[in-house]
Amino acid sequence: MPASTTALPKLKALTALRFFAALHVVIFHMRIEGMLPAGPWWYENFAAVGYIGVNLFFVLSGFILVYTYAGAQVSPMRFWRARFARIYPAYALSLLVSAPFFFFAVRHLDIPFLEWSKQHLAAACALTLTLLQSWFPQAALTWNAVCWSLSVEAFFYLLFPVLLVWSKDLATQKLLWAIILWSLVSLSFSVLYLVVHPDGIDKINSGETTLLWKNILSFNPLLRLPEFLVGVFAGRLFLATRNNRRFATPLVVLGVLIVATIVLLADRIPRPLISAGFLSPGFAAIIFGLALRPRWASVLETGALVLLGDASYSLYLLHSIAISNVYERTAALHWPLRALLAFLAAVAVSLLSYYLVEEPFRKLLRPRSTSPEKRDKSKVW
Repeated sequence: MPASTTALPKLKALTALRFFAALHVVIFHMRIEGMLPAGPWWYENFAAVGYIGVNLFFVLSGFILVYTYAGAQVSPMRFWRARFARIYPAYALSLLVSAPFFFFAVRHLDIPFLEWSKQHLAAACALTLTLLQSWFPQAALTWNAVCWSLSVEAFFYLLFPVLLVWSKDLATQKLLWAIILWSLVSLSFSVLYLVVHPDGIDKINSGETTLLWKNILSFNPLLRLPEFLVGVFAGRLFLATRNNRRFATPLVVLGVLIVATIVLLADRIPRPLISAGFLSPGFAAIIFGLALRPRWASVLETGALVLLGDASYSLYLLHSIAISNVYERTAALHWPLRALLAFLAAVAVSLLSYYLVEEPFRKLLRPRSTSPEKRDKSKVW
């Protein structure tokens, strides 16, 4: 593909969107760890499905990578190096700061999702350091549990140069059908799990973290690939039709309605069906609509929100460590203040990581050229 001759505008609203996705994950973990109180049913549903923020990240990753690289000649090796420079420094930092608890836990505590790691510690460490843990269902949550999604993203990055070429000549109608098809493929995995219920029919709605097939459904990179593909095809569709700004608000509204419906009905839907099959097209619509830059979305392009979005990767990686430590050390305070301090600490740590680790190491490790690898500042993972 020839090099792009025109620079595409930065999609700042999508950067801010990443912060809200990470915030949803933070609320989820603060709720299940007892840092946030019970509340109305709609709040309980919202907090209980905070993990869907990761679904959004997978779709957004495919979209932004296509947006960044579609108009240029892409060297796979340079692309992979740019992605390594983007994700691994903060990933390594999260492993470093979580190592004391992890190694103490596998030796002295009985935490169910670390049982496999306790028995296979060397393998668990090797898999985590090489971003392979999600291929092994009982190892997916080892060391720093949230890092499973980076293992999945690493697989997406491995495939992306091929996907970029494969998708480049698809017509608009085929792109639409591809989004629908891969959403249905994702949904079929969840339906199959419900029908076969290999972990037992009584485990379908279980929150256990040691169920073999539930972990495969949740963490296996091949089963999460359709979400990324939806983002890739949505990115291609956007580049082919991005002048149709009148569709911006309707698309965002449609996407929000889809996601809100799933959230509000979450306590009535079998857990495996709160899946990418429903969520991916909704998230794709929101991303597509915001990328069209409706005027009202300028509120998402403010400096503070964009900065928080830039630091959201570190927030995602480090928030569990930060909130747990601060919450435990402020036991003398009333819970609202404890929870607020824990959250603010997580945000502060993410900003420090962004400025002191992410950005310096990305500049140091990325390829030196004027190709997309140099301008690849897409904070996706």
